[in-house]
Amino acid sequence: MSLRQVIKKISADLENEGDGAVVRKNITKIHHELLDPFVSLVEFSVSPPGGFRDHPHRDQLCTGFESVTYMLQGGIIYQDFNGHKITIHEGDVQWMTAGKGIIHSEMPEQQVNNGLQLWINLPSVDKMIDSKALELSSSEIPRAEEDRVEVKVIAGESMGVQSPSYTKVPIMFLDFTLQPRAQTHQTVPESWTAFAYVIDGDEGVFSSSDSSTVQAHSVVVFGKGNGVSVLNTSSSRPLRFLLIAGEPIGEPVVQHGPFVMNSQAEIDMTIGDYRSAKNGFEGAKSWRSE
Repeated sequence: MSLRQVIKKISADLENEGDGAVVRKNITKIHHELLDPFVSLVEFSVSPPGGFRDHPHRDQLCTGFESVTYMLQGGIIYQDFNGHKITIHEGDVQWMTAGKGIIHSEMPEQQVNNGLQLWINLPSVDKMIDSKALELSSSEIPRAEEDRVEVKVIAGESMGVQSPSYTKVPIMFLDFTLQPRAQTHQTVPESWTAFAYVIDGDEGVFSSSDSSTVQAHSVVVFGKGNGVSVLNTSSSRPLRFLLIAGEPIGEPVVQHGPFVMNSQAEIDMTIGDYRSAKNGFEGAKSWRSE
């Protein structure tokens, strides 16, 4: 196994967003080229009466995105103008494809609601598909455990366990928990982009060439190789992190809020379609979440 080394560490401060939500934006516009096909990674915390009220997304013209929402605590009530309504509870995952256009809301279910949302770019050949959202409950997520290492296989394969993938772009999305002094080795396709996000624990070492530990709520970007090795150096505290990887698309990315396109002209057209309620946004003016 040719181990990947850490080439960049990204941390983000807490900031307010939406209606009463607090977020950490760990992957943003400035990281698009480095982390293709990933567009955004946000850790969010929201309590009533706040939330992310009715807002648009689109996969239109040449590029767009899919989102993966993973709840760490509490729940989020999701609604969209296709009539889909569901509560995503702790440990559940939702895969959402914006397609031709979608208006949806994400509102807190409990007093404390924390989660992560990952945006994955879409190649131009997969544009103008119908929007959809589907969920995978915590009990449906495959798991494996060996040598004091547990993994939840949300997408991809680990420890001989495989999960069905719900994204157009092939990705790996693994939730690891390492007990004190435990270590894990994970194979990652050599051509894929890979990074880790530390959820909990401050004593993880993610590189054989760099023994410095990584703080919680940080992104660790890996260089080339076909494997990742992680060691929990703590003698008393577990380390929990996500290992995420995906096949690069290699297309231009222009992002404007919830719209992800190939050019500014396409962004302008999308905003016009949204305001005019056409080309996928026909229900935009009449629909309101409950």
